Amino acid sequence: MAKSTMLNAVLTGKAVPFGRPDMLSAIGKHPVDSAIAIGPAGLEGDEQADRRNHGGPDKAIHHYPFDHYAAWRGDLPTPCALLESVGAFGENFSTLGLTEETVCVGDIFRIGTATVQVSQGRQPCWKLNHRFGVKDMARRVQSTGRTGWYYRVLEPGIVAAGDEIALIERPLDDWPLARILLAFYHDTGDLPTLAGIAELEPLASGWRTLARRRVESGRVEDWSGRLGE
Repeated sequence: MAKSTMLNAVLTGKAVPFGRPDMLSAIGKHPVDSAIAIGPAGLEGDEQADRRNHGGPDKAIHHYPFDHYAAWRGDLPTPCALLESVGAFGENFSTLGLTEETVCVGDIFRIGTATVQVSQGRQPCWKLNHRFGVKDMARRVQSTGRTGWYYRVLEPGIVAAGDEIALIERPLDDWPLARILLAFYHDTGDLPTLAGIAELEPLASGWRTLARRRVESGRVEDWSGRLGE
């Protein structure tokens, strides 16, 4: 079971023009200095411009490990100023010590006075290409498995940088996020694993449906539009 760690930063953002004509995005998140309320829709004052693909109960909060930043600095073709501080990936929570390898779908954490549950990994989209100025950044995030993840909020509360993130329940210790990401994006024909994913009750319904459709059809969905290719 993952050990407790500390919430290094809490970040929020407002929707602003971004990337394409008539497009708004709140991917630009900035640390907040004081305690902040968290409810079923996420952090107070945080925005999601595209509510069809972002936000909602199963994607209320985005957590991205600061652990990955060093690898990205080594991987990208040119130096990127975004990677010098938290918020590069539009995350709401930043930590050291939790990654997709050590966090399982369904994990329940107590953070401050709130309780949250890991609901799904992130499906990177073309906005990352624009944000980083790297034409295939979204695909890089997907292929490395360094995606981060989302929480649903089980109990509203107050959170602040410096709070402990304590794992209080792990119902699915055989299902680290990395295993699910591997099946979705690399071992795409692993039908037994996909069938298992489709039955994971704590997993967001959209991801369970995705796994079920792939099992039933035997086909992998087209990622090109989402990845901006």
